[in-house]
Amino acid sequence: MTIAIEALNVEKRYGALQALAGVSLSVAEGEFFGLLGPNGAGKTTLISIIAGLARASAGEVRVMGADVVTDYRRARRMLGVVPQELVFDPFFTVRETLRIQSGYYGLRDNDAWIDEVIHHLDLGARADANMRALSGGMKRRVLVAQALVHRPPVIVLDEPTAGVDVELRRGLWQFIRRLNRDGHTIVLTTHYLEEAEELCDRIAMLKAGRIVALDSTRNLLGTFSGLVLRLRLDRETLPEGLAAEVLSGDAGHYALRLHDHGGLELVLRQLREAGATIRELELEPPDLEEVFLRVMRKH
Repeated sequence: MTIAIEALNVEKRYGALQALAGVSLSVAEGEFFGLLGPNGAGKTTLISIIAGLARASAGEVRVMGADVVTDYRRARRMLGVVPQELVFDPFFTVRETLRIQSGYYGLRDNDAWIDEVIHHLDLGARADANMRALSGGMKRRVLVAQALVHRPPVIVLDEPTAGVDVELRRGLWQFIRRLNRDGHTIVLTTHYLEEAEELCDRIAMLKAGRIVALDSTRNLLGTFSGLVLRLRLDRETLPEGLAAEVLSGDAGHYALRLHDHGGLELVLRQLREAGATIRELELEPPDLEEVFLRVMRKH
């Protein structure tokens, strides 16, 4: 297995503040990897170190085997980063911006790929518009295009859909999924946890500069979360044996926590024995948002 990104005991200090406290992780080539955490957890600091925008106080980082400090030219060429902030030059058009970005990597005659990226990001109608005339969502599309213009094998997306509309979000993820299917490694940070749950093969959760959870999305959902059973009954009280599992309850509407699917039959049996009639029933699967909140509270 080829490692696309490898971080070994990475630390970063800003004076008295320790932004990263010994982070170690590896991302396999072709993986769709999620990096989650609350504000200030160290996600953007780690990305900045991977991208060469900041230097680690200790530890090592490699991109496709290239050390980001000692072999920085190759490491930069292997990586495309979509930053969280909207950074752009107001004096150029979209197409000019992408051609200039190509020039940074020494690429000539790159117009065919630029046209393809413009097409897939739905920038065709604005390709010759000045950057300062674009909306915030359009500018974010251009940032994605800039990260892809040199066809890097590893793509890091730092909050790529923040502040963009639903249509753009869907179009962007269709394109990113295609890149991932074609073999590109994707690393995603996002506060939209439903995106991470749907897209990512594995997820690392950071808090206060440390990794507090790292596993496949499926295992995280199975380990840290349970099922939620929502009921509407013909009465305002539950059997006494179910009270300990109640998450919420009001006027015959209840939400109960189940550890697994086997718990459903136990609940139904107790309701039958108590003579309760079920008016509505809904079983909700594990949710990454709940997992995330429980992990953050635990640590």
